[in-house]
Amino acid sequence: MKLFYQSMGVARRSETGPYAHALSSILRDAAEPGTEIAVHGLSPGKAIADQYRYLELLDTAEVLDNGLRAEREAYDAFLIGNVFEPGMHALREVLNIPVLGLLESSVHVACLMGASFSIVNVNPKFTRKVTENVHSTGLRSRLVSIDEMRVERGKVLDRAFEDKAVCDHVVQQFTDAARVGIGKGAETIIPAGGIVMTILAFAGVHKVDNVPIVNGLIALTKMAEMAVRIRRLTGVFTSKRMMYAPPSGTLLADIRAAYGDHVYPGAT
Repeated sequence: MKLFYQSMGVARRSETGPYAHALSSILRDAAEPGTEIAVHGLSPGKAIADQYRYLELLDTAEVLDNGLRAEREAYDAFLIGNVFEPGMHALREVLNIPVLGLLESSVHVACLMGASFSIVNVNPKFTRKVTENVHSTGLRSRLVSIDEMRVERGKVLDRAFEDKAVCDHVVQQFTDAARVGIGKGAETIIPAGGIVMTILAFAGVHKVDNVPIVNGLIALTKMAEMAVRIRRLTGVFTSKRMMYAPPSGTLLADIRAAYGDHVYPGAT
């Protein structure tokens, strides 16, 4: 099984830096024997500040291209390792392989593990978009709160993989924010951000006061493996009716004439 993992943070921290190495290691450990996960960032100069919607839209074009590339190169699933999940619904419409997102997978797993969940945020700019994405899962009623860590992302989080004192500081900041949600009734906690998920797994932290942390890196990997297995067993995974239905017939021919033969692979 081959999984294409689309990271946004790796692009701005380099594909050979400490974050990229830690992320790849955690994903490999989460995967079953026989599952290969290839981590890809975006081009240099992209994913600089994906919390801004305009910049997210600019970056999404490359995510879409990478999704098409993943199917051409015979990957079994495309994983969007970002809580904003740029391009996820568009790619479900255009691709035939499963497309899964970091936050959506985390939320569904959280609701299997407990009756309610809280999200620990790393940037107040994230809050509205994260709330919108939770709402789109249909599980908004299970969300207790979104609570915020008080760390300066660029200067602190990147150093956590090389400096134990910084790592311990980030873990404590996460723990303090998680306890706020637990105090409000959360039964599971989701970190909102791939780099925080990576730091927590790197530090071996998977619960706070006996409340499980839903590490999205692990959740996304396992959900992707399940999706691929279901598709192999049944021949289908993503519904192509209504929301994710591709164009067909004359309209499809017109679209390919305008955009290229590579769009909507397999559609007729």
